[in-house]
Amino acid sequence: MNRRSAGHTDWCGRDHRCNLGEHRSDEIVVDAGHARAVLVRVRTASGREHAEVRVRVALAPTEVTARRQLVGLLGDMRHAVGRAAIAARPRPGR
Repeated sequence: MNRRSAGHTDWCGRDHRCNLGEHRSDEIVVDAGHARAVLVRVRTASGREHAEVRVRVALAPTEVTARRQLVGLLGDMRHAVGRAAIAARPRPGR
C-alpha cells in the first residue's frame, strides 16, 4: 500500500504509531536534567490535530515540598494549555 494513499502527513512517523486512522509524529524530547517533556503531534481520524505532551519532573523528598511543586506545576500547565487553546480559537470575521 502506498504510504501517501494512507494519508500520512510530512511530519508523520509513518510506522506502528499510526493506527486506528490516527497519525503521530516522532517524539520531540526536551531534557532539562531534573525534568523532561515529550511532545507528539497527532492527527485524529476526523482530521483534528492535537499536541500530546508528557511531563516528568523530579519531586522533592519531603511531602510538603513535593506538594508545593505539584501545585506550581499544575498552575503552570493550566496557564500553558489555556494560552495554547486561545491561540487555536478561530477569530471572528476570518
